[in-house]
Amino acid sequence: MDVVPGNARTGDVMTARTVPVVVIGAGPTGLTAATLLGQYGIETLVLDRWESVYPLPRAVHLDDEIYRLLARLGVATEFAAISRPAHGLRLLDRELRVLAEFRRGADLGRHGHPEANMFDQPQLEALLRANLERHPTVTLRGNVDVIAVEQADGGPVRVRLTDRSTGGTSTVTARYVLGCDGANSLTRSTIGSTMHDLGFAQRWLVVDAATDADLHQWEGVHQVCDPVRAATYMRIGARRYRWEFQLLPGEGADDYRDMTRLHPLIRPWTHNVPADELEIVRTAEYTFRAQIADHWRKQHVFLLGDAAHLTPPFIGQGMGAGLRDAANLTWKLAGVLAGRLPEQVLDSYEDEREPHTRSMITLAKLIGTAMTAGGDTGNALRRILAPHLHRVPGLSNRILDSQTPALHRSTLVDRRRLGRGLAGRLCPNAPLPDGRRFDDLAAGRYALVTSAAVTPFLHAELQNRGAVLVTATPGSTLHRWLRRGRTTAALVRPDGTVQRTARAPKALCEFLPSPPLAGESRDRSCDWSRPIDGRGMGAG
Repeated sequence: MDVVPGNARTGDVMTARTVPVVVIGAGPTGLTAATLLGQYGIETLVLDRWESVYPLPRAVHLDDEIYRLLARLGVATEFAAISRPAHGLRLLDRELRVLAEFRRGADLGRHGHPEANMFDQPQLEALLRANLERHPTVTLRGNVDVIAVEQADGGPVRVRLTDRSTGGTSTVTARYVLGCDGANSLTRSTIGSTMHDLGFAQRWLVVDAATDADLHQWEGVHQVCDPVRAATYMRIGARRYRWEFQLLPGEGADDYRDMTRLHPLIRPWTHNVPADELEIVRTAEYTFRAQIADHWRKQHVFLLGDAAHLTPPFIGQGMGAGLRDAANLTWKLAGVLAGRLPEQVLDSYEDEREPHTRSMITLAKLIGTAMTAGGDTGNALRRILAPHLHRVPGLSNRILDSQTPALHRSTLVDRRRLGRGLAGRLCPNAPLPDGRRFDDLAAGRYALVTSAAVTPFLHAELQNRGAVLVTATPGSTLHRWLRRGRTTAALVRPDGTVQRTARAPKALCEFLPSPPLAGESRDRSCDWSRPIDGRGMGAG
């Protein structure tokens, strides 16, 4: 039978027509993609092999850019209740002596939220699943295995699945399929894409523990720089802690399943806390890899998240990369389905995201190598150099800066200038004179940010094309941002990225999507002239 969405609250399945979008995988990337599509009114079916949230913790960090995206999804207030800002980074030697310390202040970052945040992934996924129920066009169907993804040239995609409870099989037909199905992605195999190894593989033990005892540790990230037993420690929640240890040859996670073997590793941080007051939540072995898919799209099937790339954890950007994929692709997909954008713009997804992701993977490799490589010589150099890093002008800010690189040029990013140009970068989620922030006003629509005067005719044309005008008043954050970018007007896409800039606001209007042509057979549910429903957007 062919299946399409019923209601996100019940997961009911009906026999009927083709679904506009099927999302395979209900991890953070898949749930984010489905929510963004739901905000645009796009009918979406999410398929996942788990009936409910996957219970084991994995990702534990996200930056202010991803926090900003969570706010757009409508879960900022709830996320604040389950997360805690990190205070910075300490580099330690093998005896846990501090080599260097980089502290974060309590101020909010350019995106209106703390720049480093620790959390428990199952709790975040529970928030995202509950929030998905607010969107009646989205159905989440769990406890199914996707067994095949098939597409004919230019036609719809057929997704075959098996119900894990009954063993029954069914098929859903979709116009587009988003493969958010992880590192062992079936979707990736379906489109003939393979992972390209970027030359990094380390075996690590990951330990999550809980205790009511106070460990009396500094509440930033502790990075032990040691080529023999590199390690990381961080506090995740009120009673939750994470340790990561580089495994020695011949070791595995099974060697540390019980507290008797594990306790000597974590004792430098737990000190006099008795072992019986420490609860092992899980121990697992991970091979930290640097890999990227050789292509992310074939016709109407796309790869997102770990299906497209794997990032070593040293800069805490693995999960964030997947959420950036979802934010980049979904508004374009909604625009195509609504007849607002030509289908060719979907090529810009890989054009923009692949180089950005590759640069972040390269940075993670560099940081990981600097912290763990070099043997005794590397240790000696770190002891000499690390205590003086804070004296290097601007280095502390650079180490703690959460800003990521600009997107490469594409059909939707006009980067004519190098260096200080704004195109390809995110518009700051700046405070506005009325007390709101930029995202509250833009609300998932195109926005024209300008410090120049705008005629009534241009204002009307912006409204006709579903865009919003944001005035950068003298002395404001946005006014200073435009001045630094040496421009007076910026066209900002629905995902917050600057598409292009100009001296005259009128010159940007022609690059806005036109309204759908009368009589065109398209999904009319995506109305870019109305703000998306993102409860709590911009609140930090």
